[in-house]
Amino acid sequence: MNLVLWIIQILLAAAFAGAGLAKLTQPKDKLRDKMRWVDPVPPSQVKALGLVEVLAAIGLVLPPLTGIATVLTPLAAVGLVIVMIGAILVHLRDLKKRETESERRLEIQGAIFCTVLLVLAAVVAWGRFGPYSF
Repeated sequence: MNLVLWIIQILLAAAFAGAGLAKLTQPKDKLRDKMRWVDPVPPSQVKALGLVEVLAAIGLVLPPLTGIATVLTPLAAVGLVIVMIGAILVHLRDLKKRETESERRLEIQGAIFCTVLLVLAAVVAWGRFGPYSF
């Protein structure tokens, strides 16, 4: 199970580091094509979310690799669960705003993808707080 948790941690870290770096380095106009939720959000909040995602990605892998403050790993996972709850709510809110079936389908797919990430982060939090802590 320890190996499974490590694999999940690495996959989550890669996904959130990539998404977070995109939010930190790309202008809001460029993000709009793939992340339509950024329209009503101030650029500073998009950057802040990107920073949270990058810090969580680091927190998933760096503490156990160094053996320093390993409690940060399950805390990072809990933080990602909270972020994904927010993301799911945004997708469901935006679902009502979409006019075409294909736009609604994209929001549903986004909500499902966020739910998968939420479950994976919850598994890491459970495992690293519980029976498979460092």
